[in-house]
Amino acid sequence: MQPEEKGWKGPCSECGSSDANHHYPDGHTFCYSCKTHKPAKEVTTMATVQSNTNQNSLKLLNSSRLAEYNDIPERKITKETARKFNTLTKKKGSMTTHHVYQYYDSKGNHICNKVRDTANKKFWSEGNMNGAGLFGQNVFTQKAKFITITEGEVDAMSAYQLMGSQWPVVSLKNGAASAVSNCKQSFEYLNQFGNIVLCFDNDKAGRKAANEVAEIFEPNKCKIMQLDLKDANECLKVGMRSEDFINAWWAAKPFTPAGIINLHDLGDSLYDEDYCETCLYPWSDLNEKTYGMRTGELVTFTSGAGMGKSSIMRELMHHLMMNTKDNIGVLAMEESVRNTAFNIMSVEANARLYIKEVREQFSPEQLREWQEKTIGTKRFFAFDHFGSISNDEILARVRYMAKALETKWVILDHLSILVSGQEDNGDERKSIDILMTKLRSLVEETGIGLLLVSHLRRPAGDRGHEDGREVSLSHLRGSASIAHLSDAVIALERNQQADDEQAANTTTIRILKNRYTGDTGIACYLHYDKETGRMTQIDNPFMENE
Repeated sequence: MQPEEKGWKGPCSECGSSDANHHYPDGHTFCYSCKTHKPAKEVTTMATVQSNTNQNSLKLLNSSRLAEYNDIPERKITKETARKFNTLTKKKGSMTTHHVYQYYDSKGNHICNKVRDTANKKFWSEGNMNGAGLFGQNVFTQKAKFITITEGEVDAMSAYQLMGSQWPVVSLKNGAASAVSNCKQSFEYLNQFGNIVLCFDNDKAGRKAANEVAEIFEPNKCKIMQLDLKDANECLKVGMRSEDFINAWWAAKPFTPAGIINLHDLGDSLYDEDYCETCLYPWSDLNEKTYGMRTGELVTFTSGAGMGKSSIMRELMHHLMMNTKDNIGVLAMEESVRNTAFNIMSVEANARLYIKEVREQFSPEQLREWQEKTIGTKRFFAFDHFGSISNDEILARVRYMAKALETKWVILDHLSILVSGQEDNGDERKSIDILMTKLRSLVEETGIGLLLVSHLRRPAGDRGHEDGREVSLSHLRGSASIAHLSDAVIALERNQQADDEQAANTTTIRILKNRYTGDTGIACYLHYDKETGRMTQIDNPFMENE
């Protein structure tokens, strides 16, 4: 005989059910899912479980414990829908007094509640709301073609019912004001769906929030739904037919930014400068030709093997850290994130810490000091890759860095490894065309400064690039699109086989393309110090030979 159903409901540690385990006034429990019975002395209370992950466990317990799954008649929400979305209610007689919307983290743990007092129309939260995903995110965990986002919990349940209880619907945590921050926090979750339909409130704030959220994602990803009524729950309450709501849902139009204007209308705004951040290069002669590097531009660095590309990327990562306040993204496809960290620290230390034998010459205290001054700033984000990865996945990582992590500068090293066997049946030229077009669009969409590394093809003739051969745009490996779609192309030349040691360790920086100023040709000479690993500008060491 099963015990009398009183007390409060909670999770079962035996079968994992979130609400089938009933706690009774005398302390014993009985799970109606797995039929496990525990005497009072063996029971771990809900408060004890919650306290391991939630400092506000007692408050969270207060709202959850005497609430139940019920329909919400004043909102026309069914009991089945409430249960689907883990929404509890408290009643006094036949009247619903409180809604308890349960929120979960990315691992599916119940970490907080949002409580609505129906009489006073007041809300409060219990637990770690900052760590929670969108409302309903724990329910719809499988990627699908569509997901719909609403402004509130009741609207999410309403839209779900109106669409036949079959399409994923989630809601923002705190209405239109939280739209951008909520969607950035759940960017990777939302981006896995093919299309995002924004069903926000039909008011000024809702329309503004929908446009701002749509701009976070790639073009045509978001569709904005137009409602004649205020919101989805209003549609449900007035008895809108499901087919009418679904028709409005299908009619949602892709977000498009501001359109075409007559140039005459620019007026004095013609002289308002577009905002972009500029950071000078570490080498003054290079700045004379380029005026520095800018956000919103794609700059390609290219050379043969062993010309100093890695050394220059190390210098630029550290230089951006020291001369901007921006976050910096690094996708180094031929090294681990650990090596990336040591590369950045090496510039700060003036020592080649990426070499184990060099690191061992310094004390742990010294290494930690350099670590704190560089990667300890929390401004570097690196892609921890493993195995093969598609181009679209790489683009998604860059977009995530730009949109969700607010990085202004991204270093991608290198292009050739990304396209190797990835697309178009191994046609490298076509693969580079596709990827460069997508990277160019991504730079325009996000406004980042993208520093791209590309290799050179083997030139015809006996003399290769390792002998210091002059580089031209035609030497770029694979496709002319690298030159066409880059704002600047900067080549590195070095004669590794030179008898003179200074010449063998000097890299000539040659600008092959410079859309901003048009100034091309040799910009400067950088000397590589084998002791420190640093690259320093020097006067032309080949002057006597010219």
